[in-house]
Amino acid sequence: MLIGFAYDLIDDYLAQGYSAEQAAEFDSPITIDCIQKALEANGHTVERIGGIKALAAALVAGKRWDLVFNITEGMFGLGREAQVPALLDAYQIPYTFSPTEVMVITMDKGMAKRIVRDAGVTTTGFAIVNNAVEAKAVTLPYPLFVKPLADGTSKGVSEKSVVRSEAELIERCREVNENFGQPALVETFLSGREFTVGILGGGETARVVGVMEITFAPEGDQSCYSYRNKVDAHDILTVVDDADSRRAGALGLAAWRVLGCCDGGRIDVRLDEKGVPHFIEANPLAGLRPDYSEFPVLAKQAGIAYEKLIGTIVEEAAKRQGVWGKHENRRIA
Repeated sequence: MLIGFAYDLIDDYLAQGYSAEQAAEFDSPITIDCIQKALEANGHTVERIGGIKALAAALVAGKRWDLVFNITEGMFGLGREAQVPALLDAYQIPYTFSPTEVMVITMDKGMAKRIVRDAGVTTTGFAIVNNAVEAKAVTLPYPLFVKPLADGTSKGVSEKSVVRSEAELIERCREVNENFGQPALVETFLSGREFTVGILGGGETARVVGVMEITFAPEGDQSCYSYRNKVDAHDILTVVDDADSRRAGALGLAAWRVLGCCDGGRIDVRLDEKGVPHFIEANPLAGLRPDYSEFPVLAKQAGIAYEKLIGTIVEEAAKRQGVWGKHENRRIA
């Protein structure tokens, strides 16, 4: 197929004056190069597009592709991961990973938790806090965990995210509200093991690739998967297969299906003090840097080579959207 490649390059945002943390979700040149090589290794022709503004200009100029490999994160608003999918929907061009509505739902971690909870998938008690008045009204028992409602790559997460008093809660929510310009998600703190569940496919054919336990090096933050742990590589990622991880995998797969996620990604799960797994959040646009990002590391340890992982994601997207047999038209009929 002729595949357009849509992405946000971290260097572009740093050059515009954004901080390393603000641009943390965007991809490095290494990731972009590796994905292109993997697509080409699967027999596809790749045209690099870039971000949403480059995509919009290309579409207006008449460019079309059989499918777009989309890993754009966007910068502004709860719909930022949905912007490229929505634009491609308007032009009836198929793309990889989850559709527009799923990207909006999973970006709003509170909304995602409501949906999985209502479907019977276990998740923590939570509250959405926009200001000090709302923070004082939280009735969940301490300790609590506070993070931005709509950010990834552990942005806004540190050892200060675990709060044990109303004063700490108010202060931490204020920091999230002011520094990230969004509500704070306040959750019951879970003290058990932490896992991320790698999944390929969607719907009834979705399957768990493997389950990875996340622990931390002695020099890292021990209470949570913080931004410092992630960017400074203090995280220790280990594929595991035991009773706890199998329960986490089953819950992760259930959440993936309930949310309508597609093609490939991760569900984060953590156990409480009794060993009961809880849904934490969905990652329908999981990082894809080889030997670094959780999803390809997990896949590799489960015996799936990087080129195979990328090829399978494309196959899932093409099958789901009926691309096979139509790609010679350079668009979906």
